[in-house]
Amino acid sequence: MSEKLHLAYEGRTAILTLDNPPANTWTPESLDELEQIIHQLNRKSDVIALVITSASKKFFSAGADLKRFANLTPDQARPFAQSFGRAFEALSDFSGLSIAAINGYAMGGGLEVALACDLRIAEEGAIMALPEAAVGLLPCAGGTQNLTLLVGEAWTKRMILCGEKVDAAKALEIGLVEEMVVSGESLERAKALAADATRQSPDALRACKKLVQMGRSGFPKDALPAERELFLNLFNGKNQPEGVSAFLDKRKPEWHYD
Repeated sequence: MSEKLHLAYEGRTAILTLDNPPANTWTPESLDELEQIIHQLNRKSDVIALVITSASKKFFSAGADLKRFANLTPDQARPFAQSFGRAFEALSDFSGLSIAAINGYAMGGGLEVALACDLRIAEEGAIMALPEAAVGLLPCAGGTQNLTLLVGEAWTKRMILCGEKVDAAKALEIGLVEEMVVSGESLERAKALAADATRQSPDALRACKKLVQMGRSGFPKDALPAERELFLNLFNGKNQPEGVSAFLDKRKPEWHYD
C-alpha cells in the first residue's frame, strides 16, 4: 500500500484507512490504487466486509485537490474524472459489505466515496456536502445518482444546486447516513456491523447484495427472475446446507470461503 491508503485485516473484515494529510484529498494515483485494492479484495473469498475510515480527526475526506484542476483543458481533466469513476464504481460493486466510518468533513469526492459504500456511520461532528457547483464543477464520481438514491431528488438538489451542507443529525434524518454515533466511535460501530455481516453465509450475502443493487436500473421487475435463479444457485454450494443444518442443530454455522 501507498502512504495515502493503508489496508489492514481484522478477521474477515478489511480496514482501509485514508491518510493523506491534511484533508485526505484524492489524487489520480490514490484513486487508481483504491480501484486495485477493491479488485484485490474481490479475489479474496474470505474477505466479507470492508470498512473505510480516516486517520484524520477532522477530515474523512475533502475530495479532490482543487489545485489539480486549475487551468486544465477537458482532455487534461479527463484522466482525473475517469479515475474517480473507475475507483468509486469498483467500490460500489465490491462483492461484500462496505461501510464508511465518517468521522469529520466529507466534502465532494470525500462524500462520494462514502456514497459508493453500502452503509454510512457518521460521528456527531461530521459535516457532509457536494459543493462542486460553487467552483464551476459537478460531482462526477456517482454523487448525483447515489445521493438521489439515498435522499431523494429534492434533498439532492438542495445539497448540489443550493450547496447546502448537512451535519450528522440532518444526514440521519434525511437518510444520507444510517446511524449517528458520538465522536470517536464511528470506526468501532462500523467494525461491529462488519462483524454482523461476517456471520452470514458469504454466498448468500454476495447474492443478496447483487440483487438489491439490481433495482438501481429503474426496472425492479427485471430483478425478480434473477432473484429466483440466485436463490436456486445457493443450493449448488456448501453453505446453504450448512446454514440450514446449523439452525436445526442449534449450533453456529461453519461457513466455507472457497
